[in-house]
Amino acid sequence: MLFAAGAGATWVAGGFLSKTTDALDARLGLGEELGGILLLAVAGSLPEVAITVSAASQGNLGLAAGNLIGGIAVQTMVLVLCDFVVGRERPLTFLVGALTPVLEGMLVVLVVSGVLMGSLLNKSTAIGGVVSPASIAIIVVWGVGVYVINRVRKAPRWTGSAPGSSPGRRHRREDHPQAPHPFARLSTLQVAGIFAGASAVTLIAGVGLELSGNTLANRAGVNGVIFGATVLATATALPEISSGIAAVRLGDNALAIGDIFGGNAFQVCLFLLADLIAGKPVLPTAGHLNSWLASLGVALTAVYAIGIVGRPYRCIARLGPDSILALVVFALGVAGMFVIPP
Repeated sequence: MLFAAGAGATWVAGGFLSKTTDALDARLGLGEELGGILLLAVAGSLPEVAITVSAASQGNLGLAAGNLIGGIAVQTMVLVLCDFVVGRERPLTFLVGALTPVLEGMLVVLVVSGVLMGSLLNKSTAIGGVVSPASIAIIVVWGVGVYVINRVRKAPRWTGSAPGSSPGRRHRREDHPQAPHPFARLSTLQVAGIFAGASAVTLIAGVGLELSGNTLANRAGVNGVIFGATVLATATALPEISSGIAAVRLGDNALAIGDIFGGNAFQVCLFLLADLIAGKPVLPTAGHLNSWLASLGVALTAVYAIGIVGRPYRCIARLGPDSILALVVFALGVAGMFVIPP
């Protein structure tokens, strides 16, 4: 019951959090600078923040790492749902018609590569015995990557055409021709109050998910990494499901993919927070299962990045060929977790 209640609260609060973040971004221009981007990224990752803090503080490092790393694969699979919602005519990746999401996908590959390399480091390399050098490197790479992507978005140094595409808005702060920004009738202070309330509910729900999820995993005899990477990661991906479907229904197809890739890239930056809370480096304890999950996340990211460039033309059962391939890869990846030695 507690787990279901936490998942429901995450879904509802996540919807309010997404809408208020969009409203505040449109009014204040938060996303123009790195500080604003960091604030928006943290707002979108509050369930993961809560679970990471709760799990790391109790020494449950497997669950914390599994949720962060496995969440990348699960959240990338949200694009399958978005592809289904787009319709029968053309796949989502055909409609994107922009290369910026490909850069965001490559940033995911870079930071996850840092996770894989950090997991191979000895604990003795930790700075002050607490923080893994890889945790710091991941944040540096993420910051530089976001800066480069913003420069490309503002002043692209290439031109191209994608006949038949429908990318939608380049940023959520742009006015939509058919749908006004959410909470347009409320003052900025009122919107900020809703944002704060939704953040508090999301954090409390995240702690509830971690505590109840850990109990469920123990009772079912399921490895904490596997539980965190599947059931728990799915629960924390509920806000991404809601916002992704809403984006493609508004025609913001490039934003839908960019938001998923952007959230995935930031998510692994939380390993620094996990190190500080646990008082020791988390990445060196990741193990084979998390390395498998990280590779699965990279594979799924590559499938959609290739799809954006290759632009598959036809749908099969309302899904593009890349989404069908992603389903196959994800199924094989989940099955593989049960045969990988712990």
